[in-house]
Amino acid sequence: MSENSVDNVNVASQELLITPNQLKEEIPLTDKARAVVVQGRDDVRNILDRKDHRLFLVVGPCSIHDVDAAKDYAQRLKKLADEVSDTLLLIMRVYFEKPRTTVGWKGLINDPYLNDTFKIQDGLHISRKLLVDLSEIGLPLATEALDPISPQYLQDLISWSAIGARTTESQTHREMSSGLSSAVGF
Repeated sequence: MSENSVDNVNVASQELLITPNQLKEEIPLTDKARAVVVQGRDDVRNILDRKDHRLFLVVGPCSIHDVDAAKDYAQRLKKLADEVSDTLLLIMRVYFEKPRTTVGWKGLINDPYLNDTFKIQDGLHISRKLLVDLSEIGLPLATEALDPISPQYLQDLISWSAIGARTTESQTHREMSSGLSSAVGF
C-alpha cells in the first residue's frame, strides 16, 4: 500500500508559495507608501481615541478584480479625500478575498485570473503591487483579514483591517487580529 493512500488523498497538486519576506523583498514598500500607511494608522488611532474630530469612512468596491479599475477609482477617491479631509478620513476598501459559504469566486489572491486556475502566487504578487501603487497615490487602505496567512504578505500596507461577519466568532481570527499592526474592526 502506498503512502499516498493516507496522506493528502483529496489534494490534486501542491506548489510551494513564496514566503512573505521574499515577496516583500520583490515588491518593497516605498518611502512614500510607508509614510501613507503610518499616517493612515495614526489618523485612525487618533479618530478612535477621539483626539481627532473627524470620522473615517472605508469606501470602495466589494472586492478587487480589475487592477486598472482599482487604480482609476483610487485617483478619483484621492481627489474627494483631499476635498473632505477637514471632516472625514477616506480609506479605500481593497478586499482581495471573498468569504464563501457556497461555491463562487474566492477573490484576487486565490484566483487572480477568474478562471479557477488558483494561481495564488500570482494573486499575492498582483495584490501587493496594487497596494504599493495605491499607497503611492496617497490613500490609506483597508482590507478584510479573511485568510490567516494573507496578512503576512500584505499587512504592512494596510491602515485598517476588518474581521468580517462570518469570522467574528472564529477563535483563529480573534487571535490573528491581536497580532495585526493596523486597527481592526469587527
